[in-house]
Order: sequence, then C-alpha cells, then structure tokens
Amino acid sequence: MLKPGLCLLLLLALSRPAWAASVPEVVIDPGGVPPEALKEIQRAVSAITRLAEDQDVGEVSRLRRRAHDATVSALETQGYFDSVVTLEVGEDIGGETWDIIIEPGELTRVRKVDLDFKGQITQPEFEVRLEGIKADFPLKPDDPFLNKVWSSAKADLLESVQRQDFYYARYDSTRAVVLADEGVADLSLKVKSGPRVRMGQLVTSGLKRVPQSLVEHYVRYEPGDPYDQDKLDEWQQSLASTSFFRGAFVTLDDESSLQKVRADGEVELPVLVRVTEAPAKRFTGSLGVDSDHGVRVEGLYRQNIVFGLPIWTEAGLGVDKKRQRAFYDVHLPPTRSGYKNSLGLLYDRSDIEGLDTARAAFGWKLRQERKAAGKSRVEYETEWGLLGAWDKTKIAGLPTREVPSAIATWQWLRRDVDKKYDPREGNLVDLGLGAGITLDRGEPFYRANLRLQQWWPIGEWDVLSVRGEIGKVWRMTDRTPPDFGYRTGGARSIRGYKFQSIGLQLNDAVVGAPALAVASVEYTHFFTSMYGMRAFVDVGDAAPSFGDMKLAWGYGLGAVVRTPAGPFNIDVAYGQRDKRLRLSFSLGIAF
Repeated sequence: MLKPGLCLLLLLALSRPAWAASVPEVVIDPGGVPPEALKEIQRAVSAITRLAEDQDVGEVSRLRRRAHDATVSALETQGYFDSVVTLEVGEDIGGETWDIIIEPGELTRVRKVDLDFKGQITQPEFEVRLEGIKADFPLKPDDPFLNKVWSSAKADLLESVQRQDFYYARYDSTRAVVLADEGVADLSLKVKSGPRVRMGQLVTSGLKRVPQSLVEHYVRYEPGDPYDQDKLDEWQQSLASTSFFRGAFVTLDDESSLQKVRADGEVELPVLVRVTEAPAKRFTGSLGVDSDHGVRVEGLYRQNIVFGLPIWTEAGLGVDKKRQRAFYDVHLPPTRSGYKNSLGLLYDRSDIEGLDTARAAFGWKLRQERKAAGKSRVEYETEWGLLGAWDKTKIAGLPTREVPSAIATWQWLRRDVDKKYDPREGNLVDLGLGAGITLDRGEPFYRANLRLQQWWPIGEWDVLSVRGEIGKVWRMTDRTPPDFGYRTGGARSIRGYKFQSIGLQLNDAVVGAPALAVASVEYTHFFTSMYGMRAFVDVGDAAPSFGDMKLAWGYGLGAVVRTPAGPFNIDVAYGQRDKRLRLSFSLGIAF
C-alpha cells in the first residue's frame, strides 16, 4: 500500500457499469509533480483506459504499454525528461487495476537561448525593433522548459517579425536540445526575414452596387508604405462592421502579376480587398404580445446604397394598443474610428394612464461601440444625440399643450457579461445625461439617470440578479417634454402594477415625476436548459423628490421558458400599494 499523503487517487473509471470489468481502475502516485502536469497525465491515461473495454488479453497488454508511454510523454511536455514510470497490474473485485508510480526526476530548465536573424531586418533602421523582439522572447535562462511554452514562443516570435515589414519571414531552423541527465535544454531559433515588403496598388473584387469610394474611405495608404498586418486587420474589421457587406477580407496578394521588385531589393505587393455585398433591400418584421401593451406588430424596411451613395436607410412602423410609432432614418458609413452617424424623422403617439402625447421630431445621433483592450469581454457603447421636437399633450380636464423644444443627450454603457442576451454572470452600468430648452419661452431643463445590474451564477443552473435605477430631473415644469419625467411600474420595472402607473397624479392621468428610484432582487432556478422559475422582489417610486417617495413594493413568482422564437416570461406579482395580484407576460417572434 502507498503511504497516505504521498499519492493522489485518480479514479478514472468511476462511471463504468459493474459488468464492464475489463475497464481498469487506475491509481496514480504523482511523486510530487505539480497539478498541471498531473492533469496532462490523467487526460492521456483516461483516453487509453476507455479503449480497454471488451478487448482481448493481448490487446489489453498493448494498452498497458501505451498507458505507460503516454504517461512518459505527458511528463516530457511538462519538462520532466528524466522520469521513471512504473505501471503495476493488479486485480480487485471490480476487475483489473493499474497502479502508475511516477518518479519525475529533475525538472528541465533552459540553459541558453540563441536567437539568430538574417535578411533585411538586420539593417540598422530595425535595430531597436530587433532588440525588442529578442527581449520579448518568453523563455529565459533558468526558466522551466515546457512544451506548450516552447511552441507558443516559436509562433509568437515569427509572427512578431512577419506582422510588420517582413511578410516573407520564415524559420531556417528551430531546435531544442534536451540533456535529460543534466536537466537542461539549449534552444536555437534561426529566422530569415527576407526582403522588406511594401504595400502596392489597391485591388478590389466583389463590388456590384457599392461604390469603390467606400472601400477607399477605410483603406487609406500611399503605395510604397511599409506593410503592416495590424493596418490590414483594422481595415478588414472596419469594412466588415458596415451594413454594406456580408464579409470582407483584406490581404496582400503575393501571387499577383502586379507585384514589383524595387531596385533596393524590397518588394511591393498589391493590397487585395475581397468583399461580399449585403442584399440591396431587406424587410423584417416582428409580432409580440405582452401584458403592458397587448399585441404589438412592427415592420422595418432597409435599403443599402441610395442614389449610388454609400448610405443606408431604414423606414419602420410599430403599432400596439397604447403606442403608434413611425420613423425614417438615414445612416452614414461608420468613420475610421468606428463612429456611426445617423439622421432621422420620427412620429410617436401614445396614450398611457390618461396621458395622451404626440411627438414629431427630427434628430441626429452619433454612436460608437467598442471592446476593451486585449481579450477582455468588456464592451462599451457611447451615444450622443440632438433632437428638435414638437410635443402635443392632452390630459382630460386640462387645456391641450403644444411645446417645441431642443434636447441634447449623452448615454454611456459598460457591459461585462458572459452572454449578451441571456447573462448568467457579469454586470452592466448605464449612465445618461440630458439637457434641453423650450424654443418658445427659453425654459431650460436637465436630467441624469443611472442604471446598474449584476448577475451571479449559483451552481450549474441558477442565477441571482440585482438591479437598480435612479434618476433626477432639474427645473421641471408642466411644459417639460413628457418623456423627460419618470414613470414606472410594469413587467420591466416594478411588477404587480400597471405599466407606467406610478408617477405624479394630475386629474385622471399619471404624468412624469422629477425623481425616480427602483430596485429589484431576482432568483431564477432552471430545471432544464429551457424551463425555469423565478422569485423576485421589486420596489421603488417616482415622486416630486426622493424625500417624498412612498415606496411601492411588488413581489411574486414567475415562469421562464427559452424558445426558438425568443424568451417567454410570465409572472404573478402582488402590488402592496394597490393590494392586488397582477399577471404579466411577454413573447416576441421575429420574421
């Protein structure tokens, strides 16, 4: 028996059925190897034990040798080249057993690194860059010699040469000499950079309706500029992010007859842009139903390239029992920095909780979406807007108000979630600022709001989420545009209350309030990947000030169903202020 504390039992066949006696049970004595090395050994051996079921004696004997050799190979990938591995065969009530005893020996370390470069990269103008490439090589003397680090180091070194100036860079040789008995490895890499490469003529393929000027709007360089893969990647991403193309690829064409060899030995290669255009016209629609608005129908018509110009337009219509909306937007191509400009006309009419409003407006938006640096999943969205609006407001028993206004807005959102539309883990921060003035009387008004949400995964299926929102309007009067004030209540805010029924009471209508505070805690348990239920508590109010708030509580239970047509939610909530139960639900289908 192995001494307690000196061995780690890895039962690689726990899930086998009792009758599968030919599948061996494996016990590994790791001999002090680190956890990462042990995982590699476990992975290698388990792949072989799964093959042992229903094999004859001769084949099982061969599998034992393979398990031994796989353990030795796994140790070598982790830097143990002088290990001794013993596989002892035994038998218990469940069948054959393998005891794998490891004596790892000394961990092999790097003794010396020889990086040798040939070609035009050795010219004086690249001296600083070359020194940086050498300094960035991750394997240094006395570092452990690990196979995965060695493989990635070779790939990264060559890429650092190839991505700028030296498109033809290749390895002459790479070699790692391991002296297992001494526990050292000598590394040698010889890179041949080849000639310096410059970008030549621009060649575009795949254009039919989209004008060449759109490609040239993003792909900007002068023939003869040094080759830079980062620029090619940036141009490709910029083209692909527009709505005009389904796909875009930007590369150097090293097979073109247009390539040139210059007198100084450098090479010019054409820049090849290949695109696949998006459809010229597209119609989409959706049909939805929820407890707040009833049946909702929406349609959207989109056209790419208008009058031969690189712009796209959208015309849309949405109708439900409480709101009717029509718009027409013109979108300019994104700038090279990723900013998206659009201009639009809007007509929007709604009648909610006795507040009948109609708006005609003309506006401009500037939007940017970007990701954080590196491999971070964090995304940022920033939007600036200017709006000229004419609002007509009707409340029973009061004179109709017609107010023209100009409004400027700024919105900033930070999203850090595992899934954008169905998060289980992460957080969201949404900050908005607004300022406006009535055009007939010069009355200013201002607004700020902040929304936060956090998700925590609980076990394999469950999710706990907390959200909160706070908002404030300054210098608000009865002539401030209706959408500048705050109303709450309904399926997406405080459940247990009618949609936007919480606010200031004016005659028989509920109008926007200067202050808003809402919070919610929700726990969702999924029985399967499709079906789940949730419990929640919502609380908040919209009032003249935070000090005047009388919190409205709502709490209840709900069902969650993930469907191909979209998520279906149904909740039953008790509104403590109204002292009544309310059912809320939502379902949407795109077509």
